[in-house]
Amino acid sequence: MIRALHRWPGLVALVLVTVLALSGAALSVFPMAEHLAAPQAVAGQSVADLAARVAGTHPGLEEIRRAPSGRITAWWFDGGMPGSAVIDPATGADVGPADPNPVERWLTNLHRSLFLDDAGRLVMATGAAAMLVLTLSGAALVARRTGGWRRWFSRLRGPLAGRLHVGIARIAVAGLALSAATALWMTASTFGLLPDGARRPADPAAVSGQMHFPPGRMAALRDVPVSDLRKLGFPYEGDAQDVFTLSTDRGTALIDQGTGELLSWTDLTPWQRVSETVYRLHTGQGAAALGLILGLIALSVPVMGVSGALTWVAGRRGRPRLRDNAPAARAQTVILVGSEGGSTWGFAATLARALRDAGQAVHIAPMSAFDPARHPQAERFLILAATYGKGDAPASARGFLDRLARLATAPAAPLAVLGFGDRSFPAFCAFAAGVEDAARARGWATLLPMDTVDRQSPQDFARWGRALGGTLGLDLELDHQPVRPAADSLTLTSRRDFGAEVQAPSAILRFALPKASLRARLTGRGFARFQAGDLLGILPEGSAVPRFYSLASGSRDGFVEIVVKKHPGGLCSGQLLALEPGDPVQAFLRRNPGFHAGRGRAPLILIGAGTGIGPLAGIIRANRRRRPVHLFFGMRHPDSDFLYGDDLAAWQSEGRLSGLTTAVSRGARPHHVQDALRAEAAQVAEAIRQGAKVMVCGGRDMGRGVGRALEEILAPMGLTPAMLKAGGRYVEDVY
Repeated sequence: MIRALHRWPGLVALVLVTVLALSGAALSVFPMAEHLAAPQAVAGQSVADLAARVAGTHPGLEEIRRAPSGRITAWWFDGGMPGSAVIDPATGADVGPADPNPVERWLTNLHRSLFLDDAGRLVMATGAAAMLVLTLSGAALVARRTGGWRRWFSRLRGPLAGRLHVGIARIAVAGLALSAATALWMTASTFGLLPDGARRPADPAAVSGQMHFPPGRMAALRDVPVSDLRKLGFPYEGDAQDVFTLSTDRGTALIDQGTGELLSWTDLTPWQRVSETVYRLHTGQGAAALGLILGLIALSVPVMGVSGALTWVAGRRGRPRLRDNAPAARAQTVILVGSEGGSTWGFAATLARALRDAGQAVHIAPMSAFDPARHPQAERFLILAATYGKGDAPASARGFLDRLARLATAPAAPLAVLGFGDRSFPAFCAFAAGVEDAARARGWATLLPMDTVDRQSPQDFARWGRALGGTLGLDLELDHQPVRPAADSLTLTSRRDFGAEVQAPSAILRFALPKASLRARLTGRGFARFQAGDLLGILPEGSAVPRFYSLASGSRDGFVEIVVKKHPGGLCSGQLLALEPGDPVQAFLRRNPGFHAGRGRAPLILIGAGTGIGPLAGIIRANRRRRPVHLFFGMRHPDSDFLYGDDLAAWQSEGRLSGLTTAVSRGARPHHVQDALRAEAAQVAEAIRQGAKVMVCGGRDMGRGVGRALEEILAPMGLTPAMLKAGGRYVEDVY
């Protein structure tokens, strides 16, 4: 709800809010410029002295005004001709015309009303209301993203456009809320929707009837410093019953023109003070520095508008266009999708098409929008869910489990869950399994037991479809053709081969970094920004299903690098190891923030074997701050598959790698990385006491062995690997 409240006013009112912000930013310069250009009153100068000086140089004086900037302006009528000028209070002489700056006047009319009078004022008020809604809803979303108000300035992750949008919002939100709220107040006041609150001093019972008492000798004016003056109105020439009208920061007075006696006084009302404060906060009049700050903040609006629109477009591209999607309230079958990269949406579209052909009304929605009340005619819910990271919810399923837990009762329509994943990863379909368990715990009836689809297998999907059709009494054939992900062409620039002597051919493959467009840099798509530990998806010839390899480089390195081992019968590994410099390959990036080193100064313990050294080598290469890093690396034999051997020696000499321990599984004393950990248990334990983060990459068997070794090392400290994982200090990338 909050996200929609933030998104749609922003998209609909983007142009209007941008005009409002840019014109306001331009206007914010004028109060400071006026303050710097205006001659200021002499220290301690009174209104009596100012009035005497100006009256002495301008016969027929009618009014003197002091702007919040300190500028003094006088108006007079002499010889039948009106005149006005900016006044030097020290001399009473003219220093410039009083006519408003034409540029400022034009910008003011644009900012207030789009040159359309009252209709334009209502339009701009709508823009201010949209900005206020955007600001408040945006603040709530920032707090949600950062993990609460106390973590408001915590580190951001994700594409550049999103980080730029949130980063600016965190700084600008207070100023934008202030500008929008004060604009709405002023509009309401303009249309008489707020009480005026002003009071005029009571008319005097009698005046002296005398005229021409010198203003410089009036006690009522001598007691008022020029800095308090707002306006001094002179009596009409020849009218003995007229009086001086003095307006100050404290109130308004009437003064006898023949005696200088104070006739009546009224204080400013609280409502007047509030209204004037609102005016100064919005315009910067009398608070020029604040005006400039708010003007700079206003410049953030178009930047946030563009970055927000790019983020929205990127999110929309992750979801295919769904044709013939039945209204939620009339759907018989509701398909809920949990997807990170977008591929699961394609399976959902295929399923929906088959069900529609069988006569069903089908509605597809993200799992994050789950609300049974929207589907009163639903006969079944089908959940297609991928898994992100180590069993987390993918992007379009965030919040689903919380929504399910908050339901008073489970939906009446039964549920079937289908998980999507890769069996080579230990968290295969873990999120889908979590959904299934949570649904059963809530008492949600089961339509079909949970099933899985391995590596986007059309065969697995078709098999599940036949089971679903049998349960529904439908002839359901799901013929799904996976859509190849959008990919870039990478050109191999170099390769280093290892492992032939131990029957484990491997290679470090380095590709040229494709040039990223400005749009790609802003949205974080393509190869604009990545780091070691992210994943490179390779599309092998003859298959639409990508294979993923952990990156051994970051975008700052200027190249794309992976480590590949030849698997018997492996389609992708065989094609990669057959590449020669100059050959192309189709590839794309997938973020993997769960396996990033982070920016802290705490020590790193890197543990890997074989090709698992790839992302670990990239982390060491990127350690320009010389953070303490100790690598435990397992290989078959140092003469055949010591991957990155020369690089590791160089990185040690540069201080990027503080310690290296190798484990050789073939030779005189065969041992593995878990044995090396036990041999250096004291050093490992001490590093963990200092807050070290443990990162493990390699085969699943190696990962289990490392876990058991760490259990032994941590036990005397009262810790376990699970406790480190919970604190984000033990992460794995095992396969």
